[in-house]
Amino acid sequence: MPRKRSVFPSDPLIVEWAGAMHGRGRSALSVAAYAGDVELFGAFLAKAPASESPHGKEWPQLATARKSDLIRFIQELLGKRGYSSAAVRRKIAALRSFYRFLRRENKREDDPAAELESPKRDKLLPKVLKEREVTQLLRTTSGWQTEWLKVRDRAILELLYASGMRRAEIAALDLSDVDLKTRTMRVMGKGRKQRLVIINRTTAAAIRDYLNVRPRTADDALFVGHTCHRLSTRHIWEIFRRIHALSGLDAKASPHVLRHSFATHLLEHGVDLITIQELLGHASVATTQIYTNVSFEHKRRAYDEGHPRDRQRER
Repeated sequence: MPRKRSVFPSDPLIVEWAGAMHGRGRSALSVAAYAGDVELFGAFLAKAPASESPHGKEWPQLATARKSDLIRFIQELLGKRGYSSAAVRRKIAALRSFYRFLRRENKREDDPAAELESPKRDKLLPKVLKEREVTQLLRTTSGWQTEWLKVRDRAILELLYASGMRRAEIAALDLSDVDLKTRTMRVMGKGRKQRLVIINRTTAAAIRDYLNVRPRTADDALFVGHTCHRLSTRHIWEIFRRIHALSGLDAKASPHVLRHSFATHLLEHGVDLITIQELLGHASVATTQIYTNVSFEHKRRAYDEGHPRDRQRER
């Protein structure tokens, strides 16, 4: 699956800044996303059409942008372009980092992004699929004519729901990270934090089936493509999108929705928050707490167990 566009910036200032971020340990995915955000601002300054991709071009206007330009850009994103506040917050974070770098490297005397105000966070509950919808998704084959690709894609979908892993975590898995006897995987999560995740027997069987047909290659990656090289996060997204389109599901979904569904369904079936936190790789249980707002069945069970009135009537 070839990339539809280049994710590598061409503007020399962005390239230098991106290299500095990468040198400080930021992941390649984060660096590419932040660089794309700054490129988008460059295209705005150059008055390029919003429909035109900003990637792979130079934007000299970035070096002289003013705070008023940044404010107009943010207003357009929130208004005319309809970006969510979360998306705009990330773009502001990228611009703050970019202009802080330019000032630190004496490429500017001022920092026009220093006092930018971010829009308030949307307090939205995560989207979750019902269990029957997940079952429908997992029963759908990816439609490849090549049999081993179908087997691979089934293993990837099963793993997304069985583990709650992020796309980047699945893409980074090596063969040595997988222990099918104990049904565990060693995962490198955000912030270079390693954790052990558990998978169910169905997923272990799906991965075993895939390993039996996996092409011979020198690549250590668990999941490889038809070129026998490691799948990227974009490849995993495309695999999910393909299966979702063939499944006939009306509900919108993504690999991250399966992560939310994994956590919510575990909670509904009685798994405690601390365990779910560790499986997801959350730094704080407060982050995991949001799933208690999604899981109505968890609330109903806690209510029935905690309220004394019905127990009094049973005596």
